[in-house]
Amino acid sequence: MVAALVAGAVFTKQLLWTPISAINMVDITSNQFRMTNANFSGIDKNGQPFSIKAKSGHQKYDNNDIIYLETVRGTTVRKENGKFITDNIRSNTAEYNQSERNIKLIGNVHVDSSNGDKIITKEMVIKL
Repeated sequence: MVAALVAGAVFTKQLLWTPISAINMVDITSNQFRMTNANFSGIDKNGQPFSIKAKSGHQKYDNNDIIYLETVRGTTVRKENGKFITDNIRSNTAEYNQSERNIKLIGNVHVDSSNGDKIITKEMVIKL
């Protein structure tokens, strides 16, 4: 960032000053990128489809494998006793670990299954 300020001053022959107090370094160093209306879809280890939707998400520089999500909705499909069951899932937040292929749902977790099962819990991990 400093290099850009210096280069800009050299090319435009003007000196630009940005007070350090105006720069939010915590946000710059902790968030690699932010997304809104994030959607992830794929096939789980059993060959069944899943989808995850979130109001927003972000990654951190120090851990690129995890995507932190807020206001999460999703569906998974599983096969049980020869029948396919769709699970509709929602939670306040989640941590989607791309390398371990799991999602940790956190806060006000609800799972409503097409077979009538319901789960309400504070936290749940789903292996994808």
